[in-house]
Amino acid sequence: MLELHYTQTDIELQERRKRLKSQFSMPLLMSVTAAAMILFGLSMLYSTTSGGESGGRIFFIKQSVWILIGGLAAVTIYFVGYRKLSKLSIVWLVLSAAGLAVALFFPEVNGARRWIRFSGISIQPSEVSKIALLLYLADYLPRRQRFINTFEGILPAFAWAGLIAGLICLGKDLGNTLLLGFTVMLVLFVAGLRLRWFFIPLASLPVLVYSIMSYDTVRWARMTSFMNPEATEKTSGYQLWNSLLALGSGGWQGLGFTKSRMKAMYLPEAHTDFILSIVGEELGFISIVLIILGYALITFCGVWISMFSRERSGMLLGIGITSLIACQAIINLGVVCGALPTKGMPAPLISYGGSNMLSCLCGLALILSIDRETRSGQG
Repeated sequence: MLELHYTQTDIELQERRKRLKSQFSMPLLMSVTAAAMILFGLSMLYSTTSGGESGGRIFFIKQSVWILIGGLAAVTIYFVGYRKLSKLSIVWLVLSAAGLAVALFFPEVNGARRWIRFSGISIQPSEVSKIALLLYLADYLPRRQRFINTFEGILPAFAWAGLIAGLICLGKDLGNTLLLGFTVMLVLFVAGLRLRWFFIPLASLPVLVYSIMSYDTVRWARMTSFMNPEATEKTSGYQLWNSLLALGSGGWQGLGFTKSRMKAMYLPEAHTDFILSIVGEELGFISIVLIILGYALITFCGVWISMFSRERSGMLLGIGITSLIACQAIINLGVVCGALPTKGMPAPLISYGGSNMLSCLCGLALILSIDRETRSGQG
């Protein structure tokens, strides 16, 4: 009997080693792909802003500094581990909620109150709050697994998600509100929440749509302009129309690096939300396909690593962060090509923006820490 037990255990260990060995390339592939996309984003940022007085140097330097800060934060997160950080998730949630509340008292920028500004530095607390909420859900849901489909069990998760999403929505950041809502529902579904509970958040969508139609007609016109951008090319669809012109003029191979015509005061926010339009114009449709492939590889690696986690907390956190990055990429790609309503949503790892870059790097570090702790037998 003892010999049989030893043999079965040995077989299980060998099978696990084989699975982990097959998984070896996933963290490396994710890291290399993310690094390549960051470097590509830096080069395109320089090209997109090269027509200005500073020749693109200021934006390039600022983004490089944020990448350095994000890289240091990512290394710290990787070695600290997602489990220790998840245990402090309430602290991160309270701090991020406070940051979102403080941002409401700062002056509007492009009709929204998303940023905290001091000493020339802008921070978007909604980017940090998304990671904090996913850390909380990854810690809370496995501990309350038996009661997840009871009102008492799911109420704290709904309450925190509603608070964070509500504060983001008050800042008039509809894109991040919907993105966070979808990601939270996906994590809850994977955790085992029954479909009847999703009626509560879904029922709020008609109210949200009616509120925008009635009380924010400018935003509603901008959101619906994608259905007929040519008819609104001079008004609410101006940005989208010029994005389509940029993509169309690039063709398959593009006009050449730094040769964009639309970046010269024609396409607003070209270095942030619409940087992929300039990529398509300068480097062609082939470059867009390669970017889509890069996002697909990061998504595949993230899901793979998450499914190998020995703990449900690691699996839920990995799935949440992966879906957050993947959905953000899908929304940005859909917006620049006119397939989705025009909303401010940067391209992950590519667009200019320190807060989003920091959030993406920290999220990827958490996924890699799931893999590290899985290999060490801790997670």
